[in-house]
Amino acid sequence: MAYDEELAERIRELIAPGPELTEQKMFGGLAFLIGGNMAVAASGQGGLLVRVGPDEGERLLGDAAQPMVMGGREMVGWLRVTAVDDDEVLREWVERGVAYARTLPPKKKK
Repeated sequence: MAYDEELAERIRELIAPGPELTEQKMFGGLAFLIGGNMAVAASGQGGLLVRVGPDEGERLLGDAAQPMVMGGREMVGWLRVTAVDDDEVLREWVERGVAYARTLPPKKKK
């Protein structure tokens, strides 16, 4: 399944462009990276992938947010959010992912 291009465009509109922002196809989706660290992605399996603090992930789980599973393993600090039709809800998740990515040291460019 290809990622939702409409969702990717909605994410793009929410993230302020800047030199630290890059987009990269990853995991069958389109990831938005801040300083080389993934913040959010339009998932190839549907919905939004959001990077959060490892301690925050458990607290945020609910009907719309589930742990991200890759290779049969839950990824700590990553959530899959399926209810992103509402623009304000999407904004909150994107802002959360971007804020966390900005706390991480920038990755060196290859």
